[in-house]
Amino acid sequence: MSFADFIHLRAHSAYSLCEGAIAAKSLVTLAAEQNMAAVGLCDTDNLFGALEFSKAGEGAGVQPIIGCQLSITYADADDQAQHGNSRSQFDEGAVAILVQDDAGYRNLLTLLKIAYMDSGDTHKPVITLSDLCAYSAGLILLTGGADGALGRLLRMNDAAKATTFLDKLSDSFGNRLYMEIQRHGMPEERQTEPQFIDLAYARDIPLVATNEAYFSDPSFHRAHDALLCIKEGTTLTDETRHKVTSDHYFKSASEMRALFADLPEAIDNTILIAKRCAFMVESIAPILPPYDSGDGLTEEDELERQSKEGLLERLKFHVYTDDMDETARKKAAQPYLDRLDYELNVINEMGFPGYFLIVADFIWWAKDQNIPVGPGRGSGAGSVVAWALTITDLDPLRWGLLFERFLNPERVSMPDFDIDFCQERRDEVIKYVQQKYGRDHVAQIITFGKLQARAVLRHVGRVLQMPYGFVDKICKMVPANPANPVSLSEAINSEASLRDLIREETEVREMVEIARKLEGLYHHASTHAAGVVIGDRPLEQLIPLYRDPRSDMPVTGFNMKYVEDAGLVKFDFLGLKTLSVLTKAEIFVNARLKDGAEKLDLISIPLDDAKTFEMISRGDTTGVFQLESAGMRDVLRGLKPDTFEDIIAVVALYRPGPMDNIPSYVRRKHGQEEPDYLHPTLEPVLEETFGIPIYQEQVMQIAQVLSGYSLGSADLLRRAMGKKIQSEMDMQRKTFVEGAVAKGVPEKQADDIFNIVDKFAGYGFNKSHAAAYALVAYQTAYMKANHPVEFLAASMAFDMGNTDKLNIFRQELDRLEIPLMPPDINLSEPSFAVEEIEGGTRLGVRYALAAIKNIGGAAMETLVAERTENGPFESMTDFANRIDPHQINKRQLENLTRSGAFDRIDINRRRVFQGLETIVAVAGAAANDRSSNQISLFGGGDQQPQEIRLPSVDDWPMMEKLKEEFNAVGFYLSAHPLDAFERLLERRRVRKFSEVLAAAESGAYKFAGTFISKKEMTSKKGNRFAFITFSDPSGVFEGTAFSEILSENRDLLTPGNSMIIDCGVSFDTDTPRLTIQRLESIEKVAQDVANAPDELHIIIDNLDPLGPLSDVLGREHNANERHKKGDVLITAKLRDRNEEVDIRLDRPYPLSHDISLALRSLPGVLEVREL
Repeated sequence: MSFADFIHLRAHSAYSLCEGAIAAKSLVTLAAEQNMAAVGLCDTDNLFGALEFSKAGEGAGVQPIIGCQLSITYADADDQAQHGNSRSQFDEGAVAILVQDDAGYRNLLTLLKIAYMDSGDTHKPVITLSDLCAYSAGLILLTGGADGALGRLLRMNDAAKATTFLDKLSDSFGNRLYMEIQRHGMPEERQTEPQFIDLAYARDIPLVATNEAYFSDPSFHRAHDALLCIKEGTTLTDETRHKVTSDHYFKSASEMRALFADLPEAIDNTILIAKRCAFMVESIAPILPPYDSGDGLTEEDELERQSKEGLLERLKFHVYTDDMDETARKKAAQPYLDRLDYELNVINEMGFPGYFLIVADFIWWAKDQNIPVGPGRGSGAGSVVAWALTITDLDPLRWGLLFERFLNPERVSMPDFDIDFCQERRDEVIKYVQQKYGRDHVAQIITFGKLQARAVLRHVGRVLQMPYGFVDKICKMVPANPANPVSLSEAINSEASLRDLIREETEVREMVEIARKLEGLYHHASTHAAGVVIGDRPLEQLIPLYRDPRSDMPVTGFNMKYVEDAGLVKFDFLGLKTLSVLTKAEIFVNARLKDGAEKLDLISIPLDDAKTFEMISRGDTTGVFQLESAGMRDVLRGLKPDTFEDIIAVVALYRPGPMDNIPSYVRRKHGQEEPDYLHPTLEPVLEETFGIPIYQEQVMQIAQVLSGYSLGSADLLRRAMGKKIQSEMDMQRKTFVEGAVAKGVPEKQADDIFNIVDKFAGYGFNKSHAAAYALVAYQTAYMKANHPVEFLAASMAFDMGNTDKLNIFRQELDRLEIPLMPPDINLSEPSFAVEEIEGGTRLGVRYALAAIKNIGGAAMETLVAERTENGPFESMTDFANRIDPHQINKRQLENLTRSGAFDRIDINRRRVFQGLETIVAVAGAAANDRSSNQISLFGGGDQQPQEIRLPSVDDWPMMEKLKEEFNAVGFYLSAHPLDAFERLLERRRVRKFSEVLAAAESGAYKFAGTFISKKEMTSKKGNRFAFITFSDPSGVFEGTAFSEILSENRDLLTPGNSMIIDCGVSFDTDTPRLTIQRLESIEKVAQDVANAPDELHIIIDNLDPLGPLSDVLGREHNANERHKKGDVLITAKLRDRNEEVDIRLDRPYPLSHDISLALRSLPGVLEVREL
């Protein structure tokens, strides 16, 4: 077989981020299609695709040539120090480095480590000429063409520097240096080629012809042009941007021969170079770092020692009971000891004792530092060794968890513990691991963000300079499904409106054509949320390294799939917010305990707490891990769980697929349906789930009990059923049926059971994982049921930046009748806090200062520290003279004022707001005095605080005050605009949204809401609709209004307007759907005489408003004879005498809601109640 007489050495894959447009595997396919014996991958600044490319080449019979295009700076460190760090475009240029052998690969890995980890520029990896020469062994160097390092020197007419540079390369690389000639039709190539040839012939440096292939064929050029614009943030019309030509495609050998007909030796040398390169990146077995077991002990010895000691502790606290004698204890312990011995043998035979010891070590360290650690999720929870080492917290024997689901000698794979740490302190554990094993031995795992359908449309729309709103409209026609992203082709097939736009609009058609070519290409590199690898040596000896510009921690150059193939073992350090919430709630509870009282410890709470199960059975699970969705709450109300096993089951069942079995599970639990155990011998396996196979472990046990499988073989059966490979399934069916028949099961029944098990195995859940999540769910439920104030305060503390979540928790506080006190400059903490009220007889939640919009935690930490050290702020003067103006600015003070945080020291929010310029100025002057330590000219060491004179203005009217508060907090906190209509809303049988949400019953309802915002959209059929957001006293809710409702109520739908809303509510999905059927202005309804109040109760903060009140009531009395008349009671709160005075007016007055609003707007009026 004859091969093509040219080899591509400079192809870029999609791993040349936003440059290359050829997938690494597709590059091999292109070479194979053109009968090329080899192909070179030479991505920009990385080897991300080296292992994937090597595997693809090996599989296709195409020799992979591993290379990298690296930037090299001409100046070494001494030169940079002398001339500074400023660079021009010619201070550096690229060279192409190809791997010749294993030593060369290791040197290239070292160069990449230097480029990313040792260079000062975190955004641009670069090496020096000295670096390149020092690590040149085993590498072939191409000079980089016209835009390479040598070419740039020649283009700036620095021949002396160019020749010096070339001579240094020649000295280091010898006959492994090639003068690179490229012909893409670019003027700089024509400018430099004669000089390249002269320099090469003068120094006997061989020529090589390359074609820098960024895309597969010329038709891709325009799309690739757009790709470069995406990378650089430019547009296609920008003439100054970086461009390549339509010749930068994967040319055929004949095209290259014709192009370089005058330099045939340059083409021939591509074959010669390919023959000189004899290396590919190969998969290697996992390499674990050694664990220090102490003098004379092996890892196996140390694991056995730690496991047996740990198991004795576990048995003492979790298995033995007070009434057990020694014989009973031995009997109880024996199954655990037997299981421990079995697991240790398997772990040691598979070579993984070090893995368990390493994981246990960093978990122990975390616990010693009081860093919350989860119970261990995933199949690892099935290991007694892991339980003994406190890697996991669930007793595998008590809960029927199988070790073989985790480690199976018949299915050799790495163990994989998923460890949850407190979200706030996870990074501390990673830093500990770095310190223990060496910073250069530990790295996070790289991930690559792709140009998916919506994103690529947005990018291309910008590049084409299409109007943002129009692009946004097109993007929203692509269904959003983060769990299973929709492709552009799928979106076009399913969305008629998108197809119409493509057909009718030329601009849209071009946008979509380009986007479809770029869809799926890599856009950027990032780091895996949890994955960390630990090596037994500096990682640059095993894999390429990368550095995320946002971190100084090394990052692997291979992604999750390929980094394990490269011999590294992954450890998952997951951050779970729920652990942070539980820990903070636990701290809140224990902080209030009296000396000597037993502290709450979530690890030892009873798993049969009646109060917890009663709450779960009511579906009152807002904020409870895994159990808080509307659909889940509905399931819980029907199931009425009363055991921990029920929680495990519902966590496993509430997913697509298994969800279909929930009704039957509920009926069987409550005795309304007979369980079907498939066969009498399977009753012990299926009894806990009422005959319904839910867990993967049950599939394994069925095969073991019914057909005589070992648990290891049963695990292989489970995997086969999950993969649905027909040939493997046929083989497993035969084994299953034959084994069952041998144990007396009729063949037909055995075959039927196999079919049933096969169906369940397809979506059966890992019980170990479900049990671990169920434990965290139970712990959060226990805290909410037994310590609701502390739990909700902690929950709010970890969602301070999420107004929607805070509003949900606020609704839950209202439902549970737990007071939420407003932010207070003298009582609030930076975070949410638990506070004793009513003389210590009740608890409430105090709103966090840092949860106010645009405030920030650091500023509030400073403010509270000052308050703690020097006492509460007594006045605005005192406040201004004590705060640090460098930490707290005017914008922050504005929102503190709007939120009511200063109400305790000045009730008039408008006065404070308008005086903020003065407050800021005084704060600045006071800070300057403190820093300069000035002393008065006339003696006296202490400066008198500068008195502040605030403007003499009336406070905001109630409605305006609430609007300002809403803008600062995100919802109405101290009161609500609808409070004024309470009597009217009761008469109209209006429901609060939180009440309907808690009941979760579909139907027609009448709500009242203050309009916040609307988001208008167009349906597939071209009809307008909108998502409208309202607020009522219980929180914020959203409804959908269609075109007729929108057109009828345009004027009404204005921020601040309140209305009565007729809605249809559906609870068919996790999120209730509200369809608006009618809107009615609440002001208009209130003006109806029939809805007028019978009596008014006016509350004032002193006697000053009596005159204005008399004027308004008298004016209305004379002008509105048609209004219904009623009594008026005035309550004056005389703060200086700490008493209240009731004044009942001596005659009836005209009453209406308009009159109530007029009275509310008067200065000094605190509240007007309609009765």
